[in-house]
Amino acid sequence: MTAGTIRRTVAGEAATQLILATFRTSGLLLAAGDVLASDQGLTAARWQVLGALSLADRPLTVPQIARRMGLTRQSVHATVNRLAGDGLLELVPNADHLRSQLVQLTEPGRETYAAVDTRQAAWVNRLSDGIDPDHIQTAAWVLQELGRRLEAAAAGDGEPEVRSKGRDR
Repeated sequence: MTAGTIRRTVAGEAATQLILATFRTSGLLLAAGDVLASDQGLTAARWQVLGALSLADRPLTVPQIARRMGLTRQSVHATVNRLAGDGLLELVPNADHLRSQLVQLTEPGRETYAAVDTRQAAWVNRLSDGIDPDHIQTAAWVLQELGRRLEAAAAGDGEPEVRSKGRDR
């Protein structure tokens, strides 16, 4: 080991294992999303955008959708254009920001999202069967907390460094 090399703490090693598992699982979830949404002519990316709007229960701008989904504005913009072309979304004026239109679901968009959501409910029930819901909630909390810390770091100096409130034991 060279001078100045930093070793992972116990928590740091556990977080590294979680991050690696998340990368792998993310790819698998996107592939599963493609299958779940394919009956409605959607990809996982298109389903994500419809979902962001459905869950928000109000129109959003492209940057707002991108932030909520952890995607780039450019990719969301391209997806929104395709979904609008398919009649599933529409762009409406934004009184608060003239250059950033609001994106909202059309009635066919709501129906399409509802159909995929119904299919996803049956799928996720099978997927999670036998896993303690408390464990799932803990895993979700940890991922959300890591996400909040990454967002805070990105909003600061762009470095993904977070200062600990306490010492690792």
